[in-house]
Amino acid sequence: MGDDSEWLKLPVDQKCEHKLWKARLSGYEEALKIFQKIKDEKSPEWSKYLGLIKKFVTDSNAVVQLKGLEAALVYVENAHVAGKTTGEVVSGVVSKVFNQPKAKAKELGIEICLMYIEIEKGESVQEELLKGLDNKNPKIIVACIETLRKALSEFGSKIILLKPIIKVLPKLFESRDKPVRDEAKLIAIEIYRWIRDALRHPLQNINSVQLKELEEEWVKLPTGIPKPSRFLRSQQELEAKLEQQQSAGGDAEGGGDDGDEVPQIDAYELLETVEILSKLPKDFYDKIEAKKWQERKEALEAVEVLVKNPKLESGDYADLVKALKKVVGKDTNVMLVALAAKCLTGLAVGLRKKFGQYAGHVVPTILEKFKEKKPQVVQALQEAIDAIFLTTTLQNISEDVLAVMDNKNPTIKQQTSLFIARSFRHCTASTLPKSLLKPFCAALLKHINDSAAEVRDAAFEALGTALKVVGEKAVNPFLADVDKLKLDKIKECSEKVELVHGKKAGLATEKKELKSVPGRAAASGAAGDKDTKDISAPKPGPKKAPTTKAAGPPKKGKTTTSGGSATAGTKTKKGLEIKEIVEPELSIEVCEEKASTVLPPSCIQLLDSSNWKERLACMEEFQKAVELMERAEMPCQALVRMLAKKPGWKETNFQVMQMKLHIVALIAQKGNFSKTSAQIVLDGLVDKIGDVKCGNNAKEAMTAIAETCMLPWTAEQVMSMAFSQKNPKNQSETLNWLSNAIKEFGFSGLNVKAFISNVKTALAATNPAVRTSAITLLGVMYLYVGPSLRMFFEDEKPALLSQIDAEFEKMQGQSPPAPTRGISKHSISATDEGEDEDPDDGANDVVDLLPRVEISDKITAELVSKIGDKNWKIRKEGLDEVAGIINEAKFIQPNIGELPTALKGRLNDSNKILVQQTLTILQQLAVAMGPNIKQHVKNLGIPIITVLGDSKNNVRAAALATVNAWAEQTGMKEWLEGEDLSEELKKENPFLRQELLGWLAEKLPTLRSTPTDLILCVPHLYSCLEDRNGDVRKKAQDALPFFMMHLGYEKMAKATGKLKPTSKDQVLAMLEKAKTNMPAKPAAPAKATSKPIGGSAPSKFQPTPAPVEDSVSNTIEAKPDPKKAKAPGVSSKGKSAQGKKIPSKTSLKEDDDKSGPIFIVVPNGKEQRMKDEKGLKVLKWNFTTPRDEYIEQLKTQMSSCVAKWLQDEMFHSDFQHHNKALAVMVDHLESEKEGVIGCLDLILKWLTLRFFDTNTSVLMKALEYLKLLFTLLSEEEYHLTENEASSFIPYLILKVGEPKDVIRKDVRAILNRMCLVYPASKMFPFIMEGTKSKNSKQRAECLEELGCLVESYGMNVCQPTPGKALKEIAIHIGDRDNAVRNAALNTIVAVYNVHGDQVFKLIGNLSEKDMSMLEERIKRSAKRPSAAPMKQVEEKPQRTQNINSNANMLRKGPAEDMSSKLNQARSMSGHPEAAQMVHREFQLDLDEIENDNGTVRCEMPELVQHKLDDIFEPVLIPEPKIRAVSPHFDDMHSNTASTINFIISQVASGDINTSIQALTQIDEVLRQEDKAEAMSGHIDQFLIATFMQLRLIYNTHMADEKLEKDEIIKLYSCIIGNMISLFQIESLAREASTGVLKDLMHGLITLMLDSRIEDLEEGQQVIRSVNLLVVKVLEKSDQTNILSALLVLLQDSLLATASSPKFSELVMKCLWRMVRLLPDTINSINLDRILLDIHIFMKVFPKEKLKQCKSEFPIRTLKTLLHTLCKLKGPKILDHLTMIDNKNESELEAHLCRMMKHSMDQTGNKSDKETEKGASRIDEKSSKAKVNDFLAEIFKKIGSKENTKEGLAELYEYKKKYSDADIEPFLKNSSQFFQSYVERGLRVIEMEREGKGRIPTSTGISPQMEVTCMPTPTSTVSSIGNTNGDEVGPSVYLERLKILRQRCGLDNTKQDDRPPLTSLLSKPSIPPVASSTDMLHSKLSQLRESREQHQHSDLDSSQTHSAGTVTSSSTTNIDDLKKRLERIKSSRK
Repeated sequence: MGDDSEWLKLPVDQKCEHKLWKARLSGYEEALKIFQKIKDEKSPEWSKYLGLIKKFVTDSNAVVQLKGLEAALVYVENAHVAGKTTGEVVSGVVSKVFNQPKAKAKELGIEICLMYIEIEKGESVQEELLKGLDNKNPKIIVACIETLRKALSEFGSKIILLKPIIKVLPKLFESRDKPVRDEAKLIAIEIYRWIRDALRHPLQNINSVQLKELEEEWVKLPTGIPKPSRFLRSQQELEAKLEQQQSAGGDAEGGGDDGDEVPQIDAYELLETVEILSKLPKDFYDKIEAKKWQERKEALEAVEVLVKNPKLESGDYADLVKALKKVVGKDTNVMLVALAAKCLTGLAVGLRKKFGQYAGHVVPTILEKFKEKKPQVVQALQEAIDAIFLTTTLQNISEDVLAVMDNKNPTIKQQTSLFIARSFRHCTASTLPKSLLKPFCAALLKHINDSAAEVRDAAFEALGTALKVVGEKAVNPFLADVDKLKLDKIKECSEKVELVHGKKAGLATEKKELKSVPGRAAASGAAGDKDTKDISAPKPGPKKAPTTKAAGPPKKGKTTTSGGSATAGTKTKKGLEIKEIVEPELSIEVCEEKASTVLPPSCIQLLDSSNWKERLACMEEFQKAVELMERAEMPCQALVRMLAKKPGWKETNFQVMQMKLHIVALIAQKGNFSKTSAQIVLDGLVDKIGDVKCGNNAKEAMTAIAETCMLPWTAEQVMSMAFSQKNPKNQSETLNWLSNAIKEFGFSGLNVKAFISNVKTALAATNPAVRTSAITLLGVMYLYVGPSLRMFFEDEKPALLSQIDAEFEKMQGQSPPAPTRGISKHSISATDEGEDEDPDDGANDVVDLLPRVEISDKITAELVSKIGDKNWKIRKEGLDEVAGIINEAKFIQPNIGELPTALKGRLNDSNKILVQQTLTILQQLAVAMGPNIKQHVKNLGIPIITVLGDSKNNVRAAALATVNAWAEQTGMKEWLEGEDLSEELKKENPFLRQELLGWLAEKLPTLRSTPTDLILCVPHLYSCLEDRNGDVRKKAQDALPFFMMHLGYEKMAKATGKLKPTSKDQVLAMLEKAKTNMPAKPAAPAKATSKPIGGSAPSKFQPTPAPVEDSVSNTIEAKPDPKKAKAPGVSSKGKSAQGKKIPSKTSLKEDDDKSGPIFIVVPNGKEQRMKDEKGLKVLKWNFTTPRDEYIEQLKTQMSSCVAKWLQDEMFHSDFQHHNKALAVMVDHLESEKEGVIGCLDLILKWLTLRFFDTNTSVLMKALEYLKLLFTLLSEEEYHLTENEASSFIPYLILKVGEPKDVIRKDVRAILNRMCLVYPASKMFPFIMEGTKSKNSKQRAECLEELGCLVESYGMNVCQPTPGKALKEIAIHIGDRDNAVRNAALNTIVAVYNVHGDQVFKLIGNLSEKDMSMLEERIKRSAKRPSAAPMKQVEEKPQRTQNINSNANMLRKGPAEDMSSKLNQARSMSGHPEAAQMVHREFQLDLDEIENDNGTVRCEMPELVQHKLDDIFEPVLIPEPKIRAVSPHFDDMHSNTASTINFIISQVASGDINTSIQALTQIDEVLRQEDKAEAMSGHIDQFLIATFMQLRLIYNTHMADEKLEKDEIIKLYSCIIGNMISLFQIESLAREASTGVLKDLMHGLITLMLDSRIEDLEEGQQVIRSVNLLVVKVLEKSDQTNILSALLVLLQDSLLATASSPKFSELVMKCLWRMVRLLPDTINSINLDRILLDIHIFMKVFPKEKLKQCKSEFPIRTLKTLLHTLCKLKGPKILDHLTMIDNKNESELEAHLCRMMKHSMDQTGNKSDKETEKGASRIDEKSSKAKVNDFLAEIFKKIGSKENTKEGLAELYEYKKKYSDADIEPFLKNSSQFFQSYVERGLRVIEMEREGKGRIPTSTGISPQMEVTCMPTPTSTVSSIGNTNGDEVGPSVYLERLKILRQRCGLDNTKQDDRPPLTSLLSKPSIPPVASSTDMLHSKLSQLRESREQHQHSDLDSSQTHSAGTVTSSSTTNIDDLKKRLERIKSSRK
């Protein structure tokens, strides 16, 4: 039983692993319950079981295993992290569950597998199941097949990949075990259900009986399309939505969705390729040329057998195709023609797309062979050409087909038309764009008028098919001239057509053409009804169109019109054109009749009146009438005819003419203006365009006509009219108008040829204006056509050519403006124009307009044979001829006959010069042929790539240039399609590989999408990654991210499956690396005319056009595009709308999310993660390069505590997102300290991942963040946990070996800061580990770092023991790298400096050579003490301290922070800390340092005089390890400084005794004035250590019940004692900087308020001492610093909600204390800085906000402070606002001005010798109200409990100042008791003050003190004042005694119980202490006696009020000094 009870107590997860089966059973049952209860899939509870799930399923006990399987199933179903376990659990199920006899176990196993598939892990499951098929146990095989079958049945063939299953099926059918065969049969039936006949071929070779059984089963299967019954998680939500929609929208959509659901598997994909080229008969090529037809037949039959293989391996089929083509084209035996055609069909079917490159050669031959009449030949040819069509695109063969259309033979015409009809059926609207449709329609329209009926019918069928495919709207424009009968015939044919893609595809395309908008009612043309039906259900509409994807990039993401505008938009421009073209020319009578119906009769009569006024009046009426007419009723032609009626365009009066022209413009704009009407007026307009008065009106009218009749037509008419005239003015103005019009309308559709001839005429004109206009027009054309335009003008005169070039130069770099006209009316058609083009075609439109020359006739057989001649000279001649032909033609047509084959042969010419010449020709060819060169990519482009493998560098360069020239014309799609490129990459030629990969790396990033064939290159890319050649490897690595950018990481990773295991790991590591560098795909280009922003997203995702990245928005023109403006939700606000990123719905949501915290604090989250890691439930963070599972694990852990949007940025594949994430983290660092600390382990882990990035910018940013992070952690006194350290430090140390200097420095800086949050002794082993690296830089840096640690922290840091550590370091003295040797030597020398000769014992035996090097180095270091650079660092602050109190503004540089010694050691090794990273409190105030330079210079010689050698004996500090503190600073060795550093660092120790010991040692130094100076330069550091210790006590020790409270009290008294000693030494007290003082005061006040201390025995005593200390700090610190610190502290305490009101109150009391000291200290205060602090305070707390505070003290405190400053400074105070940036807006300035206005008596400039009485009257002007306010304020204070004394003091001061002030009214209303209390209080103060006036040592509470103490120094003063130190009176010792009493907490006033805080703070400072400080001060001044005689600037605040240092007491002397002091101050500013 003992055992039982033991395991019962265990936690569940441990039970699950227990060796007792009962324990495990119980564990699994409990786990099951837990799993069922957990509702949150991301709960951290799941992670606990991550490593155990495999054990659940593989348990050895069958009963227990069943329970484990149940629990595992629930886990997989619900746990967010379950996916990580897929591989191991499924393989466990296969091996340990499927072989179980219990059916239940098997069922559960199958369920688990299916559940994994449901949670998106299908691939891994399938992989494991397929492995299971190789198991020897038939049970397992059966279960695996069954699982696969169920998965397929439930999830469908989209999720379960069928290819690998089908591959193994035949093998399963051959199994000896019947159950396996039966199961194989079942899965074959299931597969058949999904892919139908595609399965037949793979199973054709199985046993015939089995096949027969299968056939029988297959027949029984239902014919409907199967649907998956179960969905992946990601699809389940989608499915739910679908079901809702189906229930809402009926079955119409349901059908559509089905089609989309099941991907049709292509049987071709499942086949194995067959290689046939090698199997061709050896004599094939001879036989095929044989004269006997039987031999030729034999050859063809051999080929026919081979090509029956359904899938052929790619290879070079060029010769075979050529041979077959020859038979088809030239063989006289028609039977052989048919046979050859069949062979071609077989090749095309077997090769598919790979045959595309030969299609262009074969198509014309086959088409021409259609002249044969025999049906079997025709049928064979039809089959051949149809099969060939499927291997290429219509675009590629269009030229050849169109050429044959003009053939005279009717059969050829008929068959070509039928072929076109069949081809169209395979097209969709996107693959049949207008640019392609237009030439085909034109050719077919000729055929419908052919004399032969069969030709006409074929043409009708082709046109009908086109109509069906692209819809009427697209085809109608081309059918404008067709009469109704023929049109009906076309429509009739169209209805009969069955499209290959099914009706649905047609509808979808139709729908897209119409820009369907949900809810749109209008639908056009024949497809109307279907259309509306489809559109009516709003949601599925856009979603369903399956062709959206195929349609190519940015076309379908349009929702250009919304609601109502759609109907208006459906009237397309083409529709209008039909009317215009059809409009017949009307006779003048008809026109008059029509005009008279719409114009007033008087108007028509007066048209030809002889009186111009009447004509003018008539025109005015005419204009009015036109303005009022409706578009439909305006007879445009009639109206313009009326205008042209005599005098018509010969009108002599310019006013009438202007109106006439204006009316033409109006008619064109308002009516349905046809080209017929335009021709009536254009002649007249051109005639008037040059007229000075009417020219503008004529241009306006022409623009209006261009807008309605299209610019291309108008421009052509206008140009021909202008140049048929002789008037040069008209010609030049027409050209000017055209230049402008092109900019407004855009360039599309213009006839460049016609223009060029006209422009040439204009350039030859004698009139210079015409020439200038022509050149301007060319400039505008250049914007659109580009540099190719110049080629047409190369033969112009040089002078003219230079003018043209200059114009082109001007236009260079400009982009054509977005068209603003010609699109408003026809918005939709304009969109279509742009839409139907491929994205890259848009640019090519213009080039297509250039006139091209047909050169095929010049490429003669003779020339081709020349190029192929054996003699290289003749070959060269041939090539020269070709170059000449191309040069002469400039632009050529794509048909170039046999030239490609000839040139291809020359690319592998043995003569390299000819290869280069061929490459040059191919470059020319690309430019000359333009985009049409696409069709030659396969047969000529790919061979150019082969040349990239040439061994000669210059040949490769030429080949690369040629490939680039081609790619520029063709785009990349053609190159990447098919296997050609991958075949090239397969060749193991290092040159070819590196050039090709380099080229791809350059091109791929610029593409938005790539053909799927790119994946074929990946296996070869992987082999390149492991190539022997380093360059190939490098290029492959460079190209990797760009392949990944297009294919995605998953596909790439999957492709590694076929690699060897060793290679696979390497490649996967590289993929990981590439994943982080993967760039984002380039944004879709913003086509300003017709594309909405956002490019290719399908419309359902794009309710508003959201720019892809911001880059797009920059490219958009500033003009608002009318199209975009209509997009729903986007108003056209010009730049503002487009310049901003218009967020889509999703991004809007993200923006809202970004407002919250980025790190969410999860209670105990970090502890739980550590436990998980310890318990091995998660992977330990330890790797050489981060693998996927680590990244996934970190992602999962972060998901609960990092904001989702930030996590997306952090784990994005693009490095720029990492930079964004780091920037956000830096911003939130200060504001989310808790969150950062809570997630610190995760943040550090994520940063280690960034260390493995190759991107420097991310690394730099990460290091920047780390520096800030560790500074914050040290401020927060956080200590790194072991877990955080071990998962971060080793990776940081890797980076210390980076080649970049700046990174190494940063890493060293971070290591330095880490010592503040992680013990140096623990850092040591990590850095030691780093010295073992292979990277020599890393070894050197680590060794240097070790040296620094030893130097700073002594030998204690050496772990495990100094001996072992030093031995390891000493090994590196013999390193082969010089830097490492030096670093090792330096480190040991550093140890030697601390430890002396003992080093030699510790390092053990060294080789002679190493030992001699070491000894030499130690000798050298002795000559040059290492303290040199450090001494300067430490002396500087000391010198500056003595100069002037203002020097205290100096903030400590980085060398003074807590690890200052470490920093100095670093600066010696050449890595000074970066100053800008230092926190504000510790930064150097550079201005002050610069200003001090002068004084420092004049001081230096004095310093040298005072090497007071051995005046003092060194004091030994009782700590054996530490060297003695040396007596004098000038002589100090580095060890003193490092000792002090070391002791100070121990003050903050967590161990109380260590801390007390350190404090004792420091106290020892501080108490002896002569030694105290050694502390100079360490004050801030000491204070930081102290307040860190105070925090530690407050937060940790006080809460620790085990600790003796006496210990704590002891520690407190040490700290306070130390501080009091320190703050009595004024020169040291003044070194404390603002930030440190702020923290110190914070610590002390917190301590005073700590209620836990009051409860202790000696607690009261501690609090009293603290009180005393606070007073000391306030008096002795640098007054500017302490005042500034208090202001900041007050601000912080008021802001902090957690802070208690008591805290703020105490801070304010300290401020009041300071206010009282102000009269004495005002001259030593840097007022500018204080006013800046007050300004900041007032900014944070404006008056209204302060008034809302619960307490009124803050506002009163502020007012009192400002009032006092005003009083003391007077109007001059306004000169001290220099540090405030915009003072006009400052509330402070306004406040001061008000104060000055109302100030009582201007007392600001009083000199110190004045008595108070001089200013004792209230200023008459000051308002009564002001006085009353002030008194009310004082009485309020007296009435309040806390401030009563302060109030009385203020009242006393007030009465003294304003003796006639009446306080009676205030006392009248109060009680008798209060009145007597006030009077008594005032008397007491008077007595105190009068008495005190004679005590000279007061700290200056009363403002008149200095006055009284100057003339009457008492004997005490003079004895101290005689600073010679000859005689010290007993009073001095008495003072010392008193100090000691205070230090021990014994108060000198006899008070038994603890006085209230107020009394301590407000009590005038206790004289003895003050005087003792003065005494100490004078002691210090003895040391600097001689300096002080010369130093005018030493008159700081301490001397002003301690009178003792001023030897001459005469008033004039003081005045003189004061003036000098003022001068110095003003010069400072």
